[in-house]
Amino acid sequence: MTSDASDSPEQILRPPVETPAVPPPGDLLAAKLRGFGPLGILTMFVIIAVGPILEPLGALLVLAWARRSRTPWREIGYVRPKSWIGTVAVGIALGTAFKFLMKMIVMPLLGADPINPAYHYLAGNRAALPGMLFNVTVGAGFGEETVFRGYLFERLGKLFGRGVGATTAVVVLTSAWFGLIHYPIQGLAGAEQAAILGLVYGTIFAITGRIWMLMFAHAAFDVTAVLIIYWNLESYVAHLVFK
Repeated sequence: MTSDASDSPEQILRPPVETPAVPPPGDLLAAKLRGFGPLGILTMFVIIAVGPILEPLGALLVLAWARRSRTPWREIGYVRPKSWIGTVAVGIALGTAFKFLMKMIVMPLLGADPINPAYHYLAGNRAALPGMLFNVTVGAGFGEETVFRGYLFERLGKLFGRGVGATTAVVVLTSAWFGLIHYPIQGLAGAEQAAILGLVYGTIFAITGRIWMLMFAHAAFDVTAVLIIYWNLESYVAHLVFK
């Protein structure tokens, strides 16, 4: 077996990638966007910085990046489901049940206040409800899943590899970051809940590689949370198991 004398040990050991080593001139920008040089890192920084602040702009930037970098949609989880009805139904059921589980059992065990002070203004506030429902469905369901599961799993997967250990690290890192961005507004309890959600949804995404069900699950989780607050049922639900 022969090899080019100019090849370094790193180049020889590096696993094969989907993009050609020397892309055609028209694909140079795409290769830079998919790589981890200055442009690739800057793009990643902008997306993860903008995503949590201006939802769903971060997700739109991810879609623009995927298109311009010629990244296949399946690599960010955009795989057409076999059944849209089934995907929506499973997502809504999972998200709703998960929220009640968190509110009734997990968060009380963590010592969280039954009342979420950051969003208690929503209680009976009909005027604020439409905007909040838009935020949690489009901003969180579509936006956060696209950035934190689709985009970051693709980027960190390329960086760390696809082994079990590397994938576990990606799940943990993205969940920790997802929790941290919720801390400034929701405090420790909000950060803990977001981190747990990230671990659960991240694990599902790591196993399935599909994002649509998680979008509906995330939206259902947050819509359930909003309605519990709106109907002033937080204390009631939080004390259903632990009085």
